[in-house]
Amino acid sequence: MSNQDIAIGIDLGTTYSCVGVWKNDTVEIIANDQGNRTTPSYVSFTKGSNERLIGEAAKNQAARNPTNTVFDAKRLIGRNMDDSHVQKDISLWPFKIVGDSENKPMIEVEVNNEIKKYHPEEISSMVLLKMKESAEAYLGHSVKNAVVTVPAYFSDSQRQATKDAAAISGLNALRIINEPTAAAIAYGLDKSDKKAQHILIYDMGGGTFDVSLLKIENGIFEVKATAGDTHLGGEDFDNRVVDYCLKQFLRKNNDAKDIYNNQRSLRRLRTQCERAKRTLSANTQATIEVDALYDGIDFSYTLSRAKFEEINLELFKNSMGPVDQVLKDSGVLKTEIQEVVLVGGSTRIPKVQQLIKDLFNGKEPCRTINPDEAVAYGAAVQAAILQGQGGDACKDLLLLDVTPLSLGIELEGGVMSTIIQRNSPLPCKHTETYTTVCDNQTKLEVVIYEGERYKVKDNNLLGRFDVEGITPAPKNVPQIDVTMELDANGILNVTASEKGNSIKTKNKITIENDKGRLSQDEIERMINDAEIFAREDKLTKETIQAKQALEDYIKSVLDILDMDCFLPYLKQEDKLEIEMYCMEGNEWIEQNPDLTKTQYEEKKKELLSVLNPIVVRVQKQASDAALKSAQGGSRRQRRNNRR
Repeated sequence: MSNQDIAIGIDLGTTYSCVGVWKNDTVEIIANDQGNRTTPSYVSFTKGSNERLIGEAAKNQAARNPTNTVFDAKRLIGRNMDDSHVQKDISLWPFKIVGDSENKPMIEVEVNNEIKKYHPEEISSMVLLKMKESAEAYLGHSVKNAVVTVPAYFSDSQRQATKDAAAISGLNALRIINEPTAAAIAYGLDKSDKKAQHILIYDMGGGTFDVSLLKIENGIFEVKATAGDTHLGGEDFDNRVVDYCLKQFLRKNNDAKDIYNNQRSLRRLRTQCERAKRTLSANTQATIEVDALYDGIDFSYTLSRAKFEEINLELFKNSMGPVDQVLKDSGVLKTEIQEVVLVGGSTRIPKVQQLIKDLFNGKEPCRTINPDEAVAYGAAVQAAILQGQGGDACKDLLLLDVTPLSLGIELEGGVMSTIIQRNSPLPCKHTETYTTVCDNQTKLEVVIYEGERYKVKDNNLLGRFDVEGITPAPKNVPQIDVTMELDANGILNVTASEKGNSIKTKNKITIENDKGRLSQDEIERMINDAEIFAREDKLTKETIQAKQALEDYIKSVLDILDMDCFLPYLKQEDKLEIEMYCMEGNEWIEQNPDLTKTQYEEKKKELLSVLNPIVVRVQKQASDAALKSAQGGSRRQRRNNRR
């Protein structure tokens, strides 16, 4: 297999992302350039330049540049501005969200002193690009193919938006798979030879929450049911703690109400609240301290684990609802669940673990897999299988996923008739028969939706087409068969035809998850923009390196003045000349912090032409003297030996 065929697995998370690859008969989780195995899903833009930071560098400066540092883009992907979750999040984020001509949310930031707008897919693509680059640095060659994970309850449009993000980053998304299913692969990969068992995956990350129930038998991973909430996770817990701390701060400082408009203060407080949340997973209390939080006033508060649980108890309890739902949908009893596997950083919260334990009558949840890396691990296994890798460990593994939402068509009165029920195994095919509502009706419009609501207006429109040439007859007489077929990739084919008259009336539509999302032109534009950004990032990096090289050269020359071995050979006029040129060089750098790579290189050449002759002469004199001294010592030693 060529290097180009190697595929990676990416867990594109709301708050943190992770990447893995199948290598040496196992999955290697790849560390980023900071040596960490998870990378913050943050992207930051510099107002006065084209510089763009991704990952840890972006998160580390979020407090200094809050309105230009974007996070939680996954919570916007595939949604529109009218979504209640979007409106709620807008009030909490420091960056600005605006709607485009189609009411899709766009993120507004300032880049190089200009206002720019980005689709959530573009921000996610930048995070994916960072993961791609980490993988390429580890593997030593370019990577084109990937399996990317999404929450099980992501809608069709959200899945396609994720696929678009991969395309923009230069990746071919071989498959979009559900996060809990990927985690199940990570858990069950070495259990393929055991008897059938039911596994419940409880996946709570930074921004989304999923529960999936799977049956694992002889290497077959069959998803029986899935449920969840695409808007519940660690970020929501942080929001409640931040709100609680602000109320404590205002209780003592009544005139500080404008703190809600101070994004830098809010960002600094949020960082400390997130840190306290993590601390409380291991300790019973954590101190939240922020110096000069607002108007020079310090804030300090000791948050107990009990108070943290009280603040978020409603959200914790809400997460138990989907667990009951999957048990009901699958028809599996609690007593038939062999393992409850915890995935996602938020499952480290003791109260969450206790609620799960109580729900399963005291059964301890499984903590044998790394909750931060399990999803990327499973995605990497799936990527290896799709590319014919994996060897004996994966040869018998088969993944049977389900559709997360019901699929159907609109009937008279704006109601939805379901054809494929949610949690139907993929691939699947179902047919329902319909009729006309008017006498002598010769044309029927088939309008396709996904969702669980009775009224189609509350569900998600996928597409529409017409069936023409129906035999004229009284209403309710013609019989129209509508067939829906979903393949393993979630691509939906809908066919409709009149019984006995299919040659004249047959019509169909293929819905490749692209309704209401980006057009091909938009995707191509974003790919071009991403390439421009990549070139700009490379140029910025080279410019910084050229500037650093100049600074390092000046420092190395100045170091000669402090080295005892060189001082005897430095004339006073040489020393003064070196000091003068180095001082002038440092002042020039301070006065010109944003020049081009070429200008920094030219300045270094200028200094080299003046200083290098002096440095080389001094180094040669010192070297000659050291050699002469060594030779003299050797002759003395030989004379002494003869005596």
